Amino acid sequence: MISELKTFITVVELKNFTKAAEVLNLSQPSVSIHIKNLEAQFEVKLINRSVKQKKIIITDEGYRLYARAKEILALIDTTKHELKTEISSLRGSLKIGSSFTIGEYLLPQFIAYFTNKYPEIDIKVLMNNTAAVCKGIKELSYDIGFIEGPPAFGNLNQHCFYTDEMVLAYSSLLTGVSTINSFANQCWISREDGSGTKEYLNMFLSQHHIIPKKLMILGSNYAIKEAIKNNLGITIISKLVVNDPAKNGELNLFTLDDHFTRNFSYLTPKNVTLNEVTKVFLHELDLFYKKEKS
Repeated sequence: MISELKTFITVVELKNFTKAAEVLNLSQPSVSIHIKNLEAQFEVKLINRSVKQKKIIITDEGYRLYARAKEILALIDTTKHELKTEISSLRGSLKIGSSFTIGEYLLPQFIAYFTNKYPEIDIKVLMNNTAAVCKGIKELSYDIGFIEGPPAFGNLNQHCFYTDEMVLAYSSLLTGVSTINSFANQCWISREDGSGTKEYLNMFLSQHHIIPKKLMILGSNYAIKEAIKNNLGITIISKLVVNDPAKNGELNLFTLDDHFTRNFSYLTPKNVTLNEVTKVFLHELDLFYKKEKS
């Protein structure tokens, strides 16, 4: 009905259907339909049309609706302004614990979007492995936790917001490898214990009965990516981490089966009422990644 009221106001002010259609960028039949819809809605005649004199006459009821319509649209504009002001003035802080892959490769884009929309909210992100993030949420050290895979504790609220793909990655300089079995005698590069990424590497090695010839432990995704690029070994890692160097021809990626697709989730403590800032952050996060998927 809002668009129909806008059309009616324009027709009343211009006293002409054709001119109103031009101003509103509508067809003249659309303008006529809007007026007829209002007349049907309120069950009164709003405009009389004089075919011979090619002019329109606004009825008394039409002028009453015109006045009310102006008030309604003004109230809507005021309400929009108030709501926008309320949103932009939301203040507070958030302490987030995040696993490395999410914290380094997924959260920055969303946080940039969020802080632009809510500039008065301060955000602190602390990165650690999945086990440590779960522990921090359990102990209420963080407002929100972001992890890869299932939580280490059952007494947490968990919600999946993103689906990640794990891949086998190796340097483009490495030759003579074309099948999974051909990777058996290579040096494998792994994250530390407690990392969600390491769990998938262990699962891969167990699934294919591979005992690494050598195992190198590195404490960050960046370090592993650089080691792989320099042909120090091979690894199982999130495609998010290695997608760009793979596109540049520095790395080769080996696609794995569905067992190596994992969920990224956010965690909140159970039986704890979330503050307004946390609720808004999570609501915006869900909307952001729904748009990303579509």
